[in-house]
Amino acid sequence: MATKTRERTLSTSAPVSDLQGPIAPQGMSRPKHKRTATGFGAQDIKSVEASIPEGQREAWKKHSVQGFTTKEQFEDETVRHIETTLARSLFNCDELAAYSGAALAFRDRLIIEWNRTQQRQTFADQKRVYYLSLEFLMGRALDNAMLNVGLKDVARAGLKDLGFRIEDVISQEHDAALGNGGLGRLAACFLDSLATLNYPAWGYGLRYRYGIFKQEIVDGYQVEIPDYWLDFNPWEFPRHDITVDIQFYGSVRREKDEHGKTVMIWEGGEIVDAVAYDVPIPGYGTSTTNNLRLWSSKASKGEFDFQKFNSGEYEGSVGDQQRAETISAVLYPNDNLERGKELRLKQQYFWCAASLFDIVRRFTKTKKPWSKFPDMVAIQLNDTHPALAIVELQRILVDIEGLDWAEAWRIVQGTFGYTNHTVMPEALEKWSVPLMQNLLPRHLQIIYEVNAQFLQYVEKTFPKDRDMLRRVSIIEESQPKMVRMAFLATIGSHKVNGVAELHSDLIRTTIFKDFVTIYGPDKFTNVTNGITPRRWLHQANPRLSELIASKLGGYNFLTDLTKLNKLENFLDDANFKKEWQEIKHANKVRLAQHIKDTTGVSVNPKALFDIQVKRIHEYKRQQLNILGVIHRYLTIKSMSPEERKKLAPRVSIFGGKAAPGYWMAKTVIHLVCSVGEVVNNDKDVGDLLKVIYIEDYNVSKAEIITPASDISEHISTAGTEASGTSNMKFVLNGGLIIGTCDGANIEITREIGESNIFLFGNLAEDVEDLRHAHNYGDFQLDPDLNKVFEAIKGGRFGDAGRFSALCNSITEHGDYYLVSDDFNSYIKTHELVDEAFKDQEAWLEKCITSVARMGFFSSDRCIQEYAEMIWNVEPLPPKE
Repeated sequence: MATKTRERTLSTSAPVSDLQGPIAPQGMSRPKHKRTATGFGAQDIKSVEASIPEGQREAWKKHSVQGFTTKEQFEDETVRHIETTLARSLFNCDELAAYSGAALAFRDRLIIEWNRTQQRQTFADQKRVYYLSLEFLMGRALDNAMLNVGLKDVARAGLKDLGFRIEDVISQEHDAALGNGGLGRLAACFLDSLATLNYPAWGYGLRYRYGIFKQEIVDGYQVEIPDYWLDFNPWEFPRHDITVDIQFYGSVRREKDEHGKTVMIWEGGEIVDAVAYDVPIPGYGTSTTNNLRLWSSKASKGEFDFQKFNSGEYEGSVGDQQRAETISAVLYPNDNLERGKELRLKQQYFWCAASLFDIVRRFTKTKKPWSKFPDMVAIQLNDTHPALAIVELQRILVDIEGLDWAEAWRIVQGTFGYTNHTVMPEALEKWSVPLMQNLLPRHLQIIYEVNAQFLQYVEKTFPKDRDMLRRVSIIEESQPKMVRMAFLATIGSHKVNGVAELHSDLIRTTIFKDFVTIYGPDKFTNVTNGITPRRWLHQANPRLSELIASKLGGYNFLTDLTKLNKLENFLDDANFKKEWQEIKHANKVRLAQHIKDTTGVSVNPKALFDIQVKRIHEYKRQQLNILGVIHRYLTIKSMSPEERKKLAPRVSIFGGKAAPGYWMAKTVIHLVCSVGEVVNNDKDVGDLLKVIYIEDYNVSKAEIITPASDISEHISTAGTEASGTSNMKFVLNGGLIIGTCDGANIEITREIGESNIFLFGNLAEDVEDLRHAHNYGDFQLDPDLNKVFEAIKGGRFGDAGRFSALCNSITEHGDYYLVSDDFNSYIKTHELVDEAFKDQEAWLEKCITSVARMGFFSSDRCIQEYAEMIWNVEPLPPKE
């Protein structure tokens, strides 16, 4: 008997008019619509929804997943995931499995809100923000999700029923290794604020398989090992149906189209696929859950070349995949080698091109004319890394969409905003013209055309200043010629902002001075950085957050940080101050325990905890700090036992990573560890001084370190730190600052008052004169600093040869970062710190007053300023 041909029932989700040709064996009808993770435009959704029969809609609604709200529901979800998703049971469920189950339960809850948010934003069809950052330093996601959806207590009770402590479960999570320093943490704070304030926004980044590196300290040296963090990551969703072909190399051909218009065709070269991975970003106290899309690279031919394998080329059969995967393998590959430079440029274009493809695709669904693109899309460039997005959008509009050059460039400039994060010349990215010619030939042509038109305008407007053309050209006339990415970002954006008042003034008067003349001052603005109080107070320091809430009548201060100012009313409340002090002590005990567990050194929690944790770089001047510590050590050694009794004990804590190719920064780490080895084992000194290096500093460690600080060091050479955000985190947690008049320290001083911060050192306006004096004047080394160098050179801290370059950079080679000029002021200010710390009552009042006045430094305020001044975008609150 002949079998009946199987009929495929038609899906009712979409019209069939545009379907052509067979796609299956004869007798099988083609389904009307391929469902995709990317959905439809607003108009499409309405017509699709109308076409679904009522019964289907009711059935779907009836079975729609609801998020848990009670302890029992949380336990149901967690146990279900442990038993089915993880295939574990009561008898082999360890803490990692408990973490995985709890994370999957919370992830499911976020997905429900995430889907609703995306649908709501699509229906509203309003302007969206796209935040492009090469780093997103997210930290742990589970604790953040618990707090943002307001169910941490439910999770705590549920996990306790199942036999686990919530702290042990949370600690199982790897930090997402998607960033390195302040740039990436700022981006993470901004995503949190965008969701909390209900702005329609997406982040775009790279999905690094390995972070910058995992740092181990071996024999006092930094050793870099791979930081593979993706063993089990419940917070990401692979979108294998969202892939973008990214082209590299090749050549450009010019031809005429059917209308006689000249068109440029980029052809040949190699194609690499970008695959999307989505991460939900929950807002605090709102159901808005935004998206962070990360791109991973893979070979366009797939993972495996079967033809090559069959012909015996076994290694070659996976070569394409291995070459493609290196693009998203590691954050900031070492670019001391030419191949490293090419890989970094590849990374940047790969990410920008994939993100632009996605953004443009989403816009074209709205069926609006291209002239409306800047009304619907705001793209913010977090530093110069994504500057190629400007060129890529121009390429898409001109080469693919057929717009004329001038109209396309108007759209590009109306779309982009550029945040500058540094005035330091070496950090302002430049790419060699030959490298770009080889890797991105069409983009180099576009850059030259943009530059030519810009320079024509400059020449017409300022005919008497011929040298200005050289100064502002995107192409630097060096050997080889270089593309100045900061200039490209400035010319291609409608707004350029610095990240602290001093920094914004400096970029206007130094690196972008000519551009201010050309465009006028309105193009340049300031948005002082901020931090999210949800992560950096509520999550990092829950007891302090609870104490503040008990005095302010609830947790509203977490979404309006200016409410903290009411804390000043409690400066005379003895019980409040006593509890504040107890919380600080408990945080110091916790950090002391971490130090004991990881370094074996015991520190006294009653000592003054003096902390400097951040990226290791000469401009951040960890070398000034450790030279000051050596001075303190030598001073203690020269004292009598009676004099030592009067000293305030101190623990100097360092942490941070040095870039793998940054030899001088690694030498600073080695000096800190060598000094610690001597000081911590000196019985004469005992608890009066300890020197600790916390290895592999990251967000999770910052959440332990920050609440334990008594004083934190923000001591960059004036005019070099754009803003800094760790200074804000430390003060928000009731620690004081010793710092220079640099970055956001200036605005923190203005807010909290000069009596609550310890400032020292020269001012930014004096820096150039001081550098000149080192090279051409009669400069005398500070005698106290000289004694420190003599101790190092005398072998007090091991082989002096290992530190000779570090010492000589200060004594012989111009002391670019002015360590010697600020040393005396630094030492004297630390004496003031010692004196102030002895009066614990007054110290406590300084701490409370400082926290009360930190309301300005919320990332929520930053996002509102960006939204009003730069993006022109409105929030979209969920309907309750």
